[in-house]
Amino acid sequence: MSLNSIKLRRAAIIRCRELRQNQTPAEELFWEGVRNNKFNNLKFYRQYPIFFDYLGKETFYVADFYCHQAKLVIELDGGIHQKQKDKDNLRTEIIGIKGIKVLRFNNEEILKNINSVLKRIESQI
Repeated sequence: MSLNSIKLRRAAIIRCRELRQNQTPAEELFWEGVRNNKFNNLKFYRQYPIFFDYLGKETFYVADFYCHQAKLVIELDGGIHQKQKDKDNLRTEIIGIKGIKVLRFNNEEILKNINSVLKRIESQI
């Protein structure tokens, strides 16, 4: 592993910790529904770094939630995502190239009916 890779991984760990400490209400609610293998006995991680090479440069995205067993990323989108759809589409495409499926839900869906969201995720697994 190169020195740049080590620095990148350290930066990812720091960023993920920051995001975990500043969760949105939707993220908190979703996490309560999936943590500790509560959902279909699957292990989910929150604020999980996904590393990839893009145009010759190693970098990472932080997935809101990731399940390695199901090769599944769950993204919870707030208002800012309405303004960055192209960026989100590229992110989904890159993660998809790694063989990982991305499901997106807006925060309101989570807050209003978490059970419906979990059923939709279950149908995709």
